[in-house]
Amino acid sequence: MKTTRYIVSGLLALACAAGAGAQQAFPNKPIRLVVGFAPGGNTDTVARVVGAKLGERLGTQVIIDNRGGAGGTIGTEIAARANSDGYTLTMGTTTTHAIAVAAYPKLRYDPVKDFEPIALVAIAPYLLVVNQNVPMKSLKEFISHVQSQPGKLNYASAGQATTTHLVMATLQQRAKLDMMHVPFKGNGPATAAVLGGQVQALFGALPPLLPHVQTGRVRALAVSSAKRLPSVPDVPTVAESGFPGFDMTLWLGFFAPKGTPAAVVKRLEAELVKVAQLADVKEQMSRQGLEAHSASAAELGRLTKTEIENYKSVFKTAGIKME
Repeated sequence: MKTTRYIVSGLLALACAAGAGAQQAFPNKPIRLVVGFAPGGNTDTVARVVGAKLGERLGTQVIIDNRGGAGGTIGTEIAARANSDGYTLTMGTTTTHAIAVAAYPKLRYDPVKDFEPIALVAIAPYLLVVNQNVPMKSLKEFISHVQSQPGKLNYASAGQATTTHLVMATLQQRAKLDMMHVPFKGNGPATAAVLGGQVQALFGALPPLLPHVQTGRVRALAVSSAKRLPSVPDVPTVAESGFPGFDMTLWLGFFAPKGTPAAVVKRLEAELVKVAQLADVKEQMSRQGLEAHSASAAELGRLTKTEIENYKSVFKTAGIKME
């Protein structure tokens, strides 16, 4: 009789353990990926490409939840306040997790304190171009030309305090250039302005500029990344053109609300690093002017902290304020 009780008790313990294991298995339902920008842009593209592959590897669905507005900060705040169970993630970017700290004094989330970094998955370099009627053919010639006419040349950006503004503002600081900033509402209008000659230069997003570089309507002088780009292999980097260490890109990575279980973060990190290394993911991103780029949670965490301080310095030195 006693032996029977022991057997029954053992079976019940095993059943409870199995039930607990089933409840703890991750994931056992769809994952929501909050994107703080409208469909169609770089952030949304990366979210959909990587999210689909992540879902395949996890055996679940990754649902994109676009919550655009206020430079991505509305969606990012929503993600920061979500349950920390691994079922809500967000696509963090240079804009939402670094620039926003300097741009919005009353930012309602902390990119470091409110999030667990998971993995970096992509970067988007910028291309410095000039109108075809402008005589400069290299970054060195561009700098000399601007310095010879202080305050007379202008440059476009996709908007005040956007990455396309800040990358040029950084070059201005390092090269001691005096140029007028003309902000537009997006990459499209900024590209149109440099094509039409309303502005002389633009440090812009690669996808809308590349076709015009190839047809000669604009001339590419430099790329903002640390390495040259396969799509424009003959265009040197800013760093190799006389400014060592210059490396400014839009980076994109996955974050989870602070307090998400370490085991869940580790699982997501491992899968995302693998996804970013897949040949078809690299190809899809390359077609959009993006570069698949895998880095660990620790590396993404360090990058976030470094970039926050970098952009605080850029804002302060250049006297940039949100309009």
